[in-house]
Amino acid sequence: MNYSKTLLRVSALFALIGVFIGSHMAGAGSYAFRPVHAHILVVGWLSLFAWAVFYKVFYQQHSLLASIQVWSAIIGSIGLTAGMWLHMVGPFPLPELFTLLFYIIGGSILLISFVLFLILTFTYKEQ
Repeated sequence: MNYSKTLLRVSALFALIGVFIGSHMAGAGSYAFRPVHAHILVVGWLSLFAWAVFYKVFYQQHSLLASIQVWSAIIGSIGLTAGMWLHMVGPFPLPELFTLLFYIIGGSILLISFVLFLILTFTYKEQ
């Protein structure tokens, strides 16, 4: 598995979604999506892109820790931003507890990914 390519592709999807939401907000004159838009761009696009660069430039080996970090980053980014959208914008009549848990669990998975990335950066050895 190519960690860098996977993260880069997912970050590109987040960038497109973030830019689309931004253009929608500008056209509609409504800023209801502002926090979701910001998190999609910062967490989804910038963080995943930065991790893609890390895996391309520095950490080019395959390991279980790196695999867990990559997939928790992707799942957590999707979970956090989708949960935030469901909870804050409320496009569907879902129970508040469900949307809140979706949001919290997604964010917690992303937090785990950041911790794993910290561990990777301090434990990898250059080849």
